[in-house]
Amino acid sequence: MALISPSRRLRRTPFSDGVEAAGVKAYTVYNRMLLPTVFDSVEADYRHLKQHVQVWDVACERQVELRGPDAGRLMQMLTPRDLRGMTAGQCFYVPIVDETGGMLNDPVAVKLSDDRWWISIADSDLLLWVKGIANGWRLDVLVDEPDVSPLAIQGPRADDLMARVFGEDVRKIRFFRFGIFQFEGRDMVIARSGYSKQGGYEIYLEGGDLGMPLWNRLFEAGEDLQVRAGCPNLIERIEGGLLSYGNDMTDDNTPHECGLGKFCNTHTAIGCIGRDALLRVAKEGPVQQIRPIAIDGDAVPGCDRPWPVFANGKRAGQVTSAAWSPDFETNVSIGMIRMTHWDAGTKLEVETPDGMRTATVRDTFWI
Repeated sequence: MALISPSRRLRRTPFSDGVEAAGVKAYTVYNRMLLPTVFDSVEADYRHLKQHVQVWDVACERQVELRGPDAGRLMQMLTPRDLRGMTAGQCFYVPIVDETGGMLNDPVAVKLSDDRWWISIADSDLLLWVKGIANGWRLDVLVDEPDVSPLAIQGPRADDLMARVFGEDVRKIRFFRFGIFQFEGRDMVIARSGYSKQGGYEIYLEGGDLGMPLWNRLFEAGEDLQVRAGCPNLIERIEGGLLSYGNDMTDDNTPHECGLGKFCNTHTAIGCIGRDALLRVAKEGPVQQIRPIAIDGDAVPGCDRPWPVFANGKRAGQVTSAAWSPDFETNVSIGMIRMTHWDAGTKLEVETPDGMRTATVRDTFWI
C-alpha cells in the first residue's frame, strides 16, 4: 500500500507523539488531520474497547465556534432541530442541512453560553458553509476554528479513569451534558459523550501545549485498568448503528433518509435554512432509509465503496459500511434501502467484492 507524504496540509494533533509511541498501525485523513484507525488489529481493538478503557485521539473532530450576539440565531439557521429549550451546559446531536434539506454534517453542538457555541464536526468543510451563511445574512457573529482538540475516553472503565484524573465529580456529568474541570490550572470542557456505545467522555482540550501532559497523565492513572490507546472502531460502531458522514450518508441524503427524523422539529425550528424542503420531505416521507443488515457467510472484506443491494434481481439500495462481528458471529452492516424492501426480515442479495451474498434486513441494530 502506498504511503501518505507528510505536509503542513495534513496536520498532526497535540496527541500524535503519544499515538505513535503507542504503536499506531494505520491512519485515515479526517478534516485534514490524522485519525488513527488501527493499533493492534480491528478485532483486538474491538475486544479491548468492550472490556476495558481506551484513550482516543479524535482531535480531528474540529470545532466551528460561533461567538457573538447572533450566535444562537445562526446555530438555529443551520439545523432543523429546535434549539430553543437548549441550555448552557448541554450537548445536542444536530443534523446540519443545506437549502435542499441535504445533510452537510451530523455534529454535536455544544452550548457554552447564549452567545458562544462549538459545533464538533464530522469530516467536511462545514466551516466554510457557516462563514458563508453568517456573512450573507450580515449576522453579528464571529465564525472561526478555535484551538480545541477533543480527546475521547471510551469503555466500561472510563468513569474510573476519569475520576482519578479529574476527581469524583466527573462521574456526575449526565449523558450529553458537560462540566468544567481543571487540569494543570486550566479549565477544560468535559462532556459525557463519544463515538461508541461503551460509554465515556470527551475532553475538549483548549491549547495544544497540554496535549501530551494530559495524554501521559491518563495512561499513568490507568495502568491497572489496562488503559490503551484506541480509536473509533469499525465493528463496534456498526453494531451500535453509529453513522459515518461521508460513508453512510452524504449531502444527497436528507435526515429522514438517515433515520434522523426525530431530530427534525421542522414545524417549530423557525429560521432553519432547509426547513421548507424538509417540511415537504416529512409530509411525503422518504423513499429510502438507513437499515441494519446482516450479511451471511464468512467475513466480508472492507467496504471501501458502496456495495449494490438487490431483491429479486432488481436494485434495492446499497451497503455503505460492513464488518465481521465476533460477538454476533455475522457480518454486520449499514445500508440505504428502498422503502419497498426495508421491512425487517426482508431477504436481499449484496454484491460484495467476493461475490453475491444473501442478507436480511433487521429491525434494530445489534447494540
